[in-house]
Amino acid sequence: MNLSQVKPLHADYLRSLTDDTGIFQHTKFGVPDRTHGYTSDDNGRALIAAVLLHRNHPGEDWLRLAGTYLSFIHHAQNEDGSFRNFMDYNRSFAEAVGSEDCLGRCVWALGFTLSEPTVPDNMQNTCRFMIDRALPRIAELRSPRAIAYALVGLAYMLETKGSLRYAFPYDYMDKSEKARSFLPHWEIRDLIEQMADRLLTQFEQYSTVDWQWFEDSVTYGNAMLPWALLKAARLSGRADLRYTAKSSLAFLTSHTFSKEGYFKPVGSHGWLVRGETAAPYDEQPIEACETLLALHEAYDMLGTSSYLDQARLCLDWFHGRNSAGLSLIDPQTGGCYDGIHASGLNLNQGSENIVSYCIAHSVIHRA
Repeated sequence: MNLSQVKPLHADYLRSLTDDTGIFQHTKFGVPDRTHGYTSDDNGRALIAAVLLHRNHPGEDWLRLAGTYLSFIHHAQNEDGSFRNFMDYNRSFAEAVGSEDCLGRCVWALGFTLSEPTVPDNMQNTCRFMIDRALPRIAELRSPRAIAYALVGLAYMLETKGSLRYAFPYDYMDKSEKARSFLPHWEIRDLIEQMADRLLTQFEQYSTVDWQWFEDSVTYGNAMLPWALLKAARLSGRADLRYTAKSSLAFLTSHTFSKEGYFKPVGSHGWLVRGETAAPYDEQPIEACETLLALHEAYDMLGTSSYLDQARLCLDWFHGRNSAGLSLIDPQTGGCYDGIHASGLNLNQGSENIVSYCIAHSVIHRA
């Protein structure tokens, strides 16, 4: 029996890391570390987690938490559509513009929130407004992972009927809002195809028979790349996108599942460089989460049961079916440890990790 079939989710630790500003970036063991403040990256991912928890457990006040995270992202967006990322504990941003990856992650969170029908209209309208304002910046993205994050968010929008239209009455909108009252469906679809083509070109530039990947190394956020192509292929019906998504996902899983059958992500201390051996550590929870999401999409789209089996193994990684044989979930707090070192667990319990676990668990155990 899979461990993921028997482990309940205790998500209250997510609340303990969140104040009225947003979710804290780091902890000292399990106590929020205010010296590192907040990030839009973490609040975006936390928004996805809170929306999933609200969907699966309505009436447990997860929507209020989602509102806090959405408010943070709204405050982080510049008028030109870009996003700031790092905020200190005094609520001052440390930069004028964050990275491309930050923008991509925010769009992913906004697009997913917009796609969830249990989210109230007022929150969805905020998401629409922010994505609309970000469209020019999205079109400028060149980082492969930033493209992938943003593509997934835009694809969620188009997969949901009516998601492009504001829900409040037209007469109550000011002139600037009326000009944006309908997000251009065709423009977003064209943008998704353009972004998918950039990923496809990147893949064709680096891939060989033995190296079916988008770069000369496998580093972080890896599963987002095939996941984005799966999303684009679902919308467009294009066989080339579907084939590349399947090939790159198969390549990734061939390097991230052990011979013993458990998930083992590429280590962050050295990564996997073409022609070399993958770094064994540190193993990070975000890789288990995002690989699960890509595999779950592949199962939903292609219907092959092995994808779902592997997705469940990604959740089992959190519960102890991993290289250390140790659970990453703190039985006392419900928090998630920061990863697996060569010497064992990293006992800090930052926000990225509990958010990754909540997302992974909520997707596998959808109510």
